[in-house]
Amino acid sequence: MGSQDIEYVDLFAGAGGLSEGLENAGFEPLHAVEVDDDARATYAENRDGFEPDDLTEDIRDVDSHEIPEIVGRDSVDLVAGGPPCQGFSEVVSPDGSDDRNHLFTDFIRWVDELRPDAAIFENVRGMENTADGKFLDAVKESFANIGYEVTPNVVTASDFGVPQHRRRLIVLAFRGEAPEHSIDGFEMDPVRTPGVIGGIGDLPEVTAGEEATEYDQPPETVIQDDLRGDNDELTMHQAANHDEDMVEMIAHISDGGNRTEIPDELQPSSGYHNSYSRLDSREPAVAITSNMSKPSSARCIHPFQDRGLTPREGARLQTFPDSYRFTGGLVSIRQQIGNAVPPYLGEALGYYLKEAVYEMETTDEDRDRIKTIRSGALPVEQFRERRDAIGGPTKQATLEFTD
Repeated sequence: MGSQDIEYVDLFAGAGGLSEGLENAGFEPLHAVEVDDDARATYAENRDGFEPDDLTEDIRDVDSHEIPEIVGRDSVDLVAGGPPCQGFSEVVSPDGSDDRNHLFTDFIRWVDELRPDAAIFENVRGMENTADGKFLDAVKESFANIGYEVTPNVVTASDFGVPQHRRRLIVLAFRGEAPEHSIDGFEMDPVRTPGVIGGIGDLPEVTAGEEATEYDQPPETVIQDDLRGDNDELTMHQAANHDEDMVEMIAHISDGGNRTEIPDELQPSSGYHNSYSRLDSREPAVAITSNMSKPSSARCIHPFQDRGLTPREGARLQTFPDSYRFTGGLVSIRQQIGNAVPPYLGEALGYYLKEAVYEMETTDEDRDRIKTIRSGALPVEQFRERRDAIGGPTKQATLEFTD
């Protein structure tokens, strides 16, 4: 099987972060399902041959017998995606009563109809605990009922070269028996995990309310170089227009510091303990959310500049390339970025499936990509000198397996 033959469908596709990663690993998207108009437009905008009107909107409106005609195939190699995650949050829906929690049954319907060799079911870690774990049990049982063996894994995005401590639940389902070796051999085991500035430090400085549309310095690290690519038009690097009081307040916070450094007379009257906190320039970011530009949200203030993150910085920390174009207003774009699967994580999953499920040899191109992802924090010149000595995925990295 050639890499161009691995065809998949992306359900609950969002802006296409998981697809971006799978495509980099050699997978070919056939169809996508996404109910949000802006996210659907973003997905199509970044893929040749796709138009928003060609994609399925609401998965609940599709009868099972219609699926093969919509996809253009009776079967596919992979079904991937993740239902909306908010319903699985222990904060939003600790008892599982949110209607969105039941959208996984539509995912199962598509898998049952298309009979892929494997499926990727991605969601928030909180799904483990929703309704005392009953929803995860229901997902496992539903896959088992249609002949799929499931291996749930909690992963941390920074283990895959992403400059962000984002923890997600990845449920891998296999038709028949699961492969002998698991995804834990395909964590990228970074040579050095990129920190926030390692990921965004080459982007121009902007003040509150300011936008930059041109780069003003070359990339310094491998991840900056990789995500910038040959792109020459900087987009979405626009800072929120904080008022003067907000700028004065956060100016007192040091790199990686928090609201305790704000003088008493300037202290905000509300907010959580991690509100009004700066990201640590040397460490991966906390999970990027749709509130990435709001200092009052969880730790999202730029390490040095007195403002929240720009959408482009959020996209960088998610590992979207700078060439990726997002459709919609700033609020929608931030939400699309915050809800996405980091492409680097999706790419690693793709390499694992190619070897473990589709029995494909790792190509020289794959090896080069893996070396790049593992080396994101290195200076560009140092990487060029050390490239030949850097290997592929480690078999010694660890994952937290769910029961």
